[in-house]
Amino acid sequence: MADRFASPFDIETPEGADGWEELYSYSSLFTEARRDYEDSGFWFQDGVHWPEALTPWDASIFEVAIASLGQYNTRHYLIPPAYGVDYRILNGYVYLSPVPAPVEDIEGRVPHFMERAGHYFANWDALYADWLVKLRALVGTMADLEFSSLPEMEPMEVITSGAGKGSGADLIANYHRLLDSVVTLWQHHFEFLNLGYAAYLDFFGFCKAAFPNIPDLAIAKMVAGVDVDLFRPDDELKKLARLAVSSGIADRFTSGDVDTTCALLKEDEVGRAWIAEWDKAAEPWFNFSTGSGFYHSDKIWIQNVEVPFGYIGNYITKVQEGVDLNRPVEALHVERDRVVSEYRDLLDSDEDREAFDGKLGLSRTVFPYVENHNFYVEHWAHSVIWRKMRDIGEVFVKAGFIAKVDDVFMMKKYEVAEAIFDLYSGWSVGAPSAGPGRWPARIDARRATLDALKAWTAPPALGIPPEVVTEPFTVMLWGITSDSVSAWLRSGDGEGQEGVLTGFAASPGLVEGPARVIFSADEIADLEEGDILVAPLTAPSWAPVFGKIKATVTDVGGMMSHAAIVCREYGLPAVTGTAFGTAKIKTGQMLRVDGNTGTVTILE
Repeated sequence: MADRFASPFDIETPEGADGWEELYSYSSLFTEARRDYEDSGFWFQDGVHWPEALTPWDASIFEVAIASLGQYNTRHYLIPPAYGVDYRILNGYVYLSPVPAPVEDIEGRVPHFMERAGHYFANWDALYADWLVKLRALVGTMADLEFSSLPEMEPMEVITSGAGKGSGADLIANYHRLLDSVVTLWQHHFEFLNLGYAAYLDFFGFCKAAFPNIPDLAIAKMVAGVDVDLFRPDDELKKLARLAVSSGIADRFTSGDVDTTCALLKEDEVGRAWIAEWDKAAEPWFNFSTGSGFYHSDKIWIQNVEVPFGYIGNYITKVQEGVDLNRPVEALHVERDRVVSEYRDLLDSDEDREAFDGKLGLSRTVFPYVENHNFYVEHWAHSVIWRKMRDIGEVFVKAGFIAKVDDVFMMKKYEVAEAIFDLYSGWSVGAPSAGPGRWPARIDARRATLDALKAWTAPPALGIPPEVVTEPFTVMLWGITSDSVSAWLRSGDGEGQEGVLTGFAASPGLVEGPARVIFSADEIADLEEGDILVAPLTAPSWAPVFGKIKATVTDVGGMMSHAAIVCREYGLPAVTGTAFGTAKIKTGQMLRVDGNTGTVTILE
């Protein structure tokens, strides 16, 4: 077994991708000036959030997100053992490296953390209510930004109002407002998330110390059965399906064609009433991405209505068959209370039981945010950002700067600002802009480069692995453990029982069934009743298929990844972080998935 992963400086550029570095910010690249630091670290590829090569503009979201994470750890709350997570882009793929706080600084950071985190924990509900107000206001601000082609002549009211500025200034300013809003959005994102994880990890650490043999899954069960907004989009689909059946219009959804269904619905008052309920649910709940939310190319339900309509059609069939569509919340609560009682009774003193109750109560208080942020930021807010960028793309298309609207994402964020000024400059002086002669060929070349990067297989890690992976966020969110690092070093070939994959026991249950290996949301329609879903990762918006499948197996993700949490809440057995599930399992093979032990057995 190798003792280290490849150096990032030894990784070759994929064929056809020469000059790929031009696509990204210089600060996000591995560089000779930082070689000693970068080559001695451990970098893992973040397949949980960014499994594919990034376009230049999408990369700017990644950069802001990870920088904001670090800011709250390092500068706001002073998490005692942890600074931020360093980040790089290599051949278009994201690599992360947790940065520990210097040992000599940890003790001095503790009182600051206790004071700052304590304020949030003591006032959580009120601060979180304010957070929702801030988030909704920010999304509204972004939604109100206007990007339209510059007029041949400024309207007369610009003159009569004494505005003293025109549409060119608005176009420039609105783009900068959008960029500023992205930064603010991600500042808001980590205002609560790091503390949410910290509270759970504090409870987790207490349980591990008090009950040395307690399974990770048992601890996770104690905070299960929560009511979170992340499940609201799926709940709205179920309500619409039930309404279609109770209103007697279920047959209008059988064509499988959205236009046909909508035409039939518009024919009478009953159908129009259903449409009105759809409209009520759509904003904001159908601003839901079929992917992680971090790629402009992910389909958004509200813009690709064939996706939610397909789910509604499946739910209608289940309602007609008498299937209960509700999540098994009551069963989760019964199991949760049983596990809590079982372990609480093992504690010897009232003091320990009081500490247990307090840490568990705080975990349950903060846990909804750990999932809710995913809808509000990664899905709703990002869907608005992608739409606004496409508005800018339409302006550039009309001006001849680019050929297709989505070509705007092949520009870096500050290149877009430069192009907007170029457009404004030519318009203002009545002369040709430089953009039409610069961008079309450059975009074509970049797209060819990106295609070459997408065809490359990114190694799971780079650099020198730690002797033991102890950083809790890395383990619980990304699923990076000492065992997974060892498996990567063996390239997945070596030890272990033949035909058996191991990962995290992410959601309980033992089932057998045929595998269905899928790599993107576009393949979800291939899932059949009783399949076991095998995927690199799952997105929260895949929840509507959980009533069809028997279990989930993923390559990446830990106990607190979105896939793990969502599967537990839907009562679906799951094993996450298998590393090689999609590589070793073939569609049609019979599997045994044991979500209690974290093993997947290929039966044939």
